[in-house]
Amino acid sequence: MNTPPRLDPEHRPAGIVTRGIAALIDIGVVLFLMGTIYMGLVFARLLFSPQEFRFPQAQFLQSATTFVGLSVAYLTVCWATNGRTVGAVAMGLRLVGSRGRLVRWPRCAARAILCVLFGFGLAWVIVDPRRRSLQDIVLRTSVVYDWKPDPQLVTGHE
Repeated sequence: MNTPPRLDPEHRPAGIVTRGIAALIDIGVVLFLMGTIYMGLVFARLLFSPQEFRFPQAQFLQSATTFVGLSVAYLTVCWATNGRTVGAVAMGLRLVGSRGRLVRWPRCAARAILCVLFGFGLAWVIVDPRRRSLQDIVLRTSVVYDWKPDPQLVTGHE
């Protein structure tokens, strides 16, 4: 069933400030997850070789790769399951497709990759009259305010 995009005031496109704050919260979540993984590895290392234990040295390339991979996975899973990340929940936002429905896994993964590798695309929200980032334009998505989610939206996909 084709439903038109939701244009009511509660579901208007989100601006740069709200989306930027949500992105900063999401970066914090990913850094927290990285720290949790690191501490888990440290404790496992301590458990299995307590006599020879020393903290592993953080390496830039490994840390950057982990950050990118974890960020893409986090964004993809959150957007594909309910259209929201932790930052989006905090700011009352939701990612939707062109018809105002949730976005399917492949497009969520593509958007996550584009958002992580080309984060500057978010700045396009400032000049776009419809408040779309470059990623939104390429993949026909939108980030809207959604404080009172519609149960149909949460279950339907485009």
